[in-house]
Amino acid sequence: MIIWLIGMSGSGKTTLGQKIYQARKANNKCTVFLDGDHVRDMLRNDVDHTIQGRYKNAERISHMCKFFDKENIDVIAAVLSIFPEWQAWNRENLNNYFEIFLDVPMSELIARDPKGLYKQAVAGKLDNFVGFDIEFPRPPNPDLIVTGDDMKDGIESTFNKIMRRI
Repeated sequence: MIIWLIGMSGSGKTTLGQKIYQARKANNKCTVFLDGDHVRDMLRNDVDHTIQGRYKNAERISHMCKFFDKENIDVIAAVLSIFPEWQAWNRENLNNYFEIFLDVPMSELIARDPKGLYKQAVAGKLDNFVGFDIEFPRPPNPDLIVTGDDMKDGIESTFNKIMRRI
């Protein structure tokens, strides 16, 4: 199974992805966690954050998922996923693909700002930031949408909602 978490920076992708990974890994040792930032690091940060660099990273993550999928390894992927064409490719090429969109309002993302990225973007000190100078298109047909309101009850409640749907 490929569980694909989509959302803007600070939406909770990594936190929820790690919880889902831990729960799934307890029952299936053949499970991996892919985070967009970690994939960049693993591949020596050879792509930048421009649209072109982001596209190449998206392509890599989708193809990694296909490789793991063919090996019957489950994947929890936490990615911005700003390219609807790659989401469509995933649906066509991955078995048992489940897409979760973390739909958190910009005001809440700015308030959370765990890495200080929104503060930099608002101040004009950060280029190629999704949601500011790069559009974040809503995924066209996620299997599950988790809103900021859904998350107000806490991470455990959100995690439980996701696990019931998976």
